[in-house]
Amino acid sequence: DLSSRSRKSLLDSPPSSPSPSTKTFRQERVSSRSDSSGVESPSDRLSARTSTYTRRENRLASLSKTEDDSASKDYKKLYEDALTENEKLKSRLQDSKQELTKIRSQLDRVTQKQDRISERSSVFESEKREKEALEKRVSDMEEELKVLTELKSDNQRLKDENGALIRVISKLSK
Repeated sequence: DLSSRSRKSLLDSPPSSPSPSTKTFRQERVSSRSDSSGVESPSDRLSARTSTYTRRENRLASLSKTEDDSASKDYKKLYEDALTENEKLKSRLQDSKQELTKIRSQLDRVTQKQDRISERSSVFESEKREKEALEKRVSDMEEELKVLTELKSDNQRLKDENGALIRVISKLSK
């Protein structure tokens, strides 16, 4: 579709100004005709113009055909290159997605380990505080036990003294 449009536009457009070599060639042909007959006839001018247009159209058609062939080949090659590049990129994207999944799973595992470690450390800290509290309580109980032992011994001493006093008082009262 594109090539037919470019051909139409090239065929519909007026002829471009001829190159300097084409001008001299035409001038030589016209001068040789006029030299031979003396006068240039309108049919000669028309046939020269027609042959020039025909040659120009043939040249443009062959150029555009070559351009179309090379352009279609280029487009086909570009398309194939783009497909190849897309496949490579898709493959790299897939690899990147897999790597991302692996990294996420590793991150989850590390995070879970950190959570367990922090839980353990918090449990450890609470156990440590509990142990210190228990040690303090044991030491307080030991102090109380010492006091109770002293009180018991004082109580026994007082009982013994009381018994002795009771004996002394009963001897004195007889």
